[in-house]
Amino acid sequence: MAITKGAKKANRSSLRKRVFNLRRKNALTDSVKEVRKLIATGAKAEAEKNLAAAYQAIDKAAKRGVIKSNTAARKKSRLVAAINKIK
Repeated sequence: MAITKGAKKANRSSLRKRVFNLRRKNALTDSVKEVRKLIATGAKAEAEKNLAAAYQAIDKAAKRGVIKSNTAARKKSRLVAAINKIK
């Protein structure tokens, strides 16, 4: 448990930031899952349409430090590769 005044303030701050980080991460996973589901069904046009939203969620998460930039690049690359694999 935090003892000093500064540690208590840092704890409150980290709890507030945690909410925003979880929200950002959930948006990321939901958008990627949606594109993956469309890829699995073979709906290439719909997957390409939702790819922009997934890119936006990935980039925002990387910008805020929720995921690292290389992880973001890898996720985007794998999504595009999976879409291109659809006949």
